[in-house]
Amino acid sequence: MEIIQTNIKELIIIKPDLFVDKRGYLYESFNNLNYFKIGLTKNFVLEFFSKSKKNTVRGLHYQIGEFAQDKLITVIQGKILDVAVDIRFGSPNFGKYFSVELSDQNHFQFWIPAGFAHGFEALEDNTILQYKCTNYYSKENERGIIYNDSDIGINWRIKTPIISDKDLKNPLLKNIEKEFIFEK
Repeated sequence: MEIIQTNIKELIIIKPDLFVDKRGYLYESFNNLNYFKIGLTKNFVLEFFSKSKKNTVRGLHYQIGEFAQDKLITVIQGKILDVAVDIRFGSPNFGKYFSVELSDQNHFQFWIPAGFAHGFEALEDNTILQYKCTNYYSKENERGIIYNDSDIGINWRIKTPIISDKDLKNPLLKNIEKEFIFEK
């Protein structure tokens, strides 16, 4: 397993060891001991799968309070541009984002801790994501930021995305509550 640091230190890309032969490939997608060794010590309690059409943008989502979630994102099929935005007030990276291409070809995993909003765009049809979460989903504690907030300036590849009505109603970053405070 290889750890790739990003320009925002809390966000980590994990590249699992891949074993390839004439039959195909095998890789260990999760081993709690290995994740604990790299400092990811919270247990996962919830797992989601989502399937998206090409040109779909989902997010930017996060949960607050006692339901804040760390996430481990893996693409099972297809390809996405995965995005995390720092929403920790007082952080030197507040409002900045990091994006990475995740696919069934590179097998990267993306670790996104609480305090970051998450979204992605599906770059291929029938893209399937797996989200492992460290907390349960709570509708009352779910929040979002509009995907195309010009203050964030995400460089989405899709010019006319498919977006849910709910996500189109998300507020701008400057209008969110101070739910996460950066701790040095």
